[in-house]
Amino acid sequence: MHLVLVTATPHAGIEESFRSLLGLLHPAFDGEGRLDRRRLRPFLVQRRRRDVARWLGPETPFPERRTREVTYRLGPEQARLFEDMLDYCRARVSGPGEHATPRQRVRHWAAIALLRCVLSSPRAASTVLARRAGAAELLAGDEDPESIDARFRPELLDAFDETPTSDLAPSAPLEAEAPALPEADRRRLRELARRAASLEGPSSDPKLAAAVGELRGLLERGCSPIVFCRFVPTAAYLAEQLARALPEVAIAAVTGELPDELRRERVEELARAPRRILVATDCLSEGINLQDHFDAVLHYDLPWNPNRLEQREGRVDRFGQPKPRVEAVVLYGADNEVDLAVLEVLIRKARRIREVLGVAVPVPAGAEEVLDAVVSSVLLRRGRGRQLQLAFEAEAARPLLEAWDRAVRAEAEDRTYFAQEGIRPEEVARELAELDRVLGSPAALERFLRATLPRLEGFLRPTDRPGRFLLHPGEDERELAALLGGRVPVEVCFDRLADPDALHLGRTHPFVERLAGRVLGEALEGEDRSLFARCGALRTPLVREITALLLLRLRYTLEERGTERFAEEVRVVAATLDEAERLVFAEPLESAGLDLLERMEPVTPEPTAFERERWLERFLGAVRDGRGWHEPVTRARRAALVEQHGRIRALTGEAGALRVTPHAPPDLLGLFVLFPTLGERP
Repeated sequence: MHLVLVTATPHAGIEESFRSLLGLLHPAFDGEGRLDRRRLRPFLVQRRRRDVARWLGPETPFPERRTREVTYRLGPEQARLFEDMLDYCRARVSGPGEHATPRQRVRHWAAIALLRCVLSSPRAASTVLARRAGAAELLAGDEDPESIDARFRPELLDAFDETPTSDLAPSAPLEAEAPALPEADRRRLRELARRAASLEGPSSDPKLAAAVGELRGLLERGCSPIVFCRFVPTAAYLAEQLARALPEVAIAAVTGELPDELRRERVEELARAPRRILVATDCLSEGINLQDHFDAVLHYDLPWNPNRLEQREGRVDRFGQPKPRVEAVVLYGADNEVDLAVLEVLIRKARRIREVLGVAVPVPAGAEEVLDAVVSSVLLRRGRGRQLQLAFEAEAARPLLEAWDRAVRAEAEDRTYFAQEGIRPEEVARELAELDRVLGSPAALERFLRATLPRLEGFLRPTDRPGRFLLHPGEDERELAALLGGRVPVEVCFDRLADPDALHLGRTHPFVERLAGRVLGEALEGEDRSLFARCGALRTPLVREITALLLLRLRYTLEERGTERFAEEVRVVAATLDEAERLVFAEPLESAGLDLLERMEPVTPEPTAFERERWLERFLGAVRDGRGWHEPVTRARRAALVEQHGRIRALTGEAGALRVTPHAPPDLLGLFVLFPTLGERP
């Protein structure tokens, strides 16, 4: 058995997770101690996009990513609201021994929650301010500042480890703040909430106005953008406001409040609109491919984690993106000091690393503490002189940046050490060609549909556009039609890269799988009126003597290093009969039958019923009565499997021999007799 694990996600520096993956390759890697790169080398290959852009001949069309930074400035009312919020937060966290007690540490996180929502949107601000004004005060008496940080940091600072990020408006630190707020503070918060709510709309919200302008430009250039924001209230606000500002455009919001299945359904429904904008929180920043329907990203809320920025843009900047270019717009406040700090300290550095190295290098572990210090310096200190703060931020971030630089150097060394130069392309191409012959190439899938659909009163017809076909599964085939989107006939293609606009059908498409399962099921049932028979006969100019195609299922026991496994495969072989009515297999035995099957086009006149029955019985008799009839096939397949296993071992540099024991005889699944054309008949 050969196992290939592929990921486009960079190693995030989390040793435990990395070792767990490596343990799937070899148990010795999932343990204690330092990883030995020399032992790991036969198991790991790291490749950059530039490594596969021209691989095995044709060019792989990855899109070009174009990134822009767009600024906005707070309006007068927003600036006053922000300053008043700062004054309130500073008053709550200031005092002797600041951040030393659990109560003061909770106030610290509550202040960051309030300020981050104010900077996100008026809706997020009014939501948390109103919630804070009426919240009950809860704080466990035995909690220390470190445990409080562990509770609230992931909610507020975009976790840098594998902790899931919540997109709900941060309420935990607000509800935990103690003691109970005085009534005067509650009145002040309610007034701040009212002021925040009054700032909704492009005329009062410069950030929203800047986003609307950028989105109009993207739409005019034919783009379908995704707008990423941090919190659910901001996503709802954006969806409402964009629908008013752009009434001719379909708008939908997807947040963590929806279960996974409903998220996908909403995205698929939106994708049907010719002009569309998807508003999403970071619940869609990983684990879902959006490149088929979207080709631009606007970061409405600047993430405080550059790893998240890369994940967002990776939803559209990936293999299979039909557009040659994708756009990424970073929106930030020119007078928003936390945006400026995060942008300069983290995000711009991450982009420079990606441009130089060709891959993203995640921020090392421990960035949360540094970011906490930077944000605290910007938001929660009096005397906000910009030069003084820049010096403080640089000093606070120095340990992180030094660790990041070490990670970049280590990544560069690993890229050299685990590079793809050890892979021989000609060997890979050989294995891929063999795999296509077994599983079926796009051309084989096209032939299958051409031959199968007419039996269901459907069709597959070429259109005027090369490589595109019109497909109908049949008038009575509602179940199959539903797998094509419900609207038939539908234009399809078999090469996604050559025709990105048509529905791509591959071997694993649900329609193809269901149709193939139906064909196999009906054929194995063996009913006389079945549309798909296991025996047949036709006339073709490809043969000069009567030849049979035998569809065989072969089974084996594979043994390697004392471990036994069971395997099976289906092969097509071609054979004639000698004078003793024994099967004589055509050479090359590995490919002769499949070559005939792939090139075969029937001609008229068809063989007579007498000819069909006579020759089918003769070939079936050779299988039924011929002792060891299958031995040439099983010997050849055994040798081929051993040789293929040896090639793979040579590619990986690992020793080991495979023992193959065929289970005899193989199953005869189908038998088709090919007659030569009448002019060539012996």
